[in-house]
Amino acid sequence: MKVVNLLATVDGEKCRGCKTCEKVCPVLAIKVENRVAQVDVERCRGCANCEQRCPDYAITMVKREQPLLIKVDVEAVDYGQVESLCRKAKFNPEQLVCYCTGTRAEEVAAAILQGARSPEEISLLTGARTGCKVECIQPILRLLEAAGIKPEPPKDGWQWYGRTITAWEVPEGVKKKYASRGFYFDEDIKLLDRVVAAPLQGRSDV
Repeated sequence: MKVVNLLATVDGEKCRGCKTCEKVCPVLAIKVENRVAQVDVERCRGCANCEQRCPDYAITMVKREQPLLIKVDVEAVDYGQVESLCRKAKFNPEQLVCYCTGTRAEEVAAAILQGARSPEEISLLTGARTGCKVECIQPILRLLEAAGIKPEPPKDGWQWYGRTITAWEVPEGVKKKYASRGFYFDEDIKLLDRVVAAPLQGRSDV
């Protein structure tokens, strides 16, 4: 759950319509129309990425009159499916996948099961990727992949940081090459497997 207190606002006198804000918004909440950026108030998640990247200082974050509560109802879907999707993606359902917003794997899985098909849709529903906006693209792409979904980056949109390989995917040749240099991939995998399989702590029905 995330409470959004901020909203991006555009100074039309300063905006040149360069579309930088469009390209960096993780929820696609800002579009340039008639050479001036326009903010979708309901979609904006207050991440300030547009403000931080605007080359003309035309965007300011202001306090919302009414805060937005961003939350996916995990109880609205079969939790067995949530758990199955998370563990298939090599996550414990209760594992944090976005530290900035406190979003757990189960919330992202529930969003996918409710119809989210892209990182942008997941960010809109859960708030993930609206903090540092960097690290949590990885777990989101892994969970989408586990659900059989291969999203494409938005055209001229948010820069994805791609999905890097996990410990489970390191080739055997690489493991052998670096085993003598202090890398213990198999031991790491055993530990990570224990995390993935750990019993759930926050639920009384499982």
